[in-house]
Amino acid sequence: MTKERTIVLVKPDAVQRGLVGKILERFEQKGLKIAGLKMIKVSEAILHEHYAHIADKPFFGDLKKFMMSSPVVVLCLEGLEAVGAVRKVCGVTKSRDAEGGTIRGDFGMGYGANIVHTSENLKDAEAEVKRFFPDEKELFDYKRSDFEQVYATETDGRQ
Repeated sequence: MTKERTIVLVKPDAVQRGLVGKILERFEQKGLKIAGLKMIKVSEAILHEHYAHIADKPFFGDLKKFMMSSPVVVLCLEGLEAVGAVRKVCGVTKSRDAEGGTIRGDFGMGYGANIVHTSENLKDAEAEVKRFFPDEKELFDYKRSDFEQVYATETDGRQ
């Protein structure tokens, strides 16, 4: 099991609806550590880089307009196998299909306006951390006081 860092974008729909605190709480309750946190207005250049894999799709213009409609909150979360853990906490991309108890399942109904973006895999997470936190001084390495309780079996040799 490896310590990973991953990105979550709290999208404009969640920011506008006042859900930022509730979303942060879910990740902290899971035992993930906030390594970085900021609110930004996403630039067109960042959106084209971030969504390069769908920039040629007919819906990209609407997605870009949506993502630029409001600030977003960018989180860098850290923990053992954090990429997968974050994706489970968030639920599937199409919010109305997401399980209850997940962020999207509890707060969303949309597909593009689906509350949060999460890194899909470790390779994407590493690129996204660099994209949204290009200055490493914005990321913090510290020990959560509950680390031993959250990861008890991983820290004492038992599995």
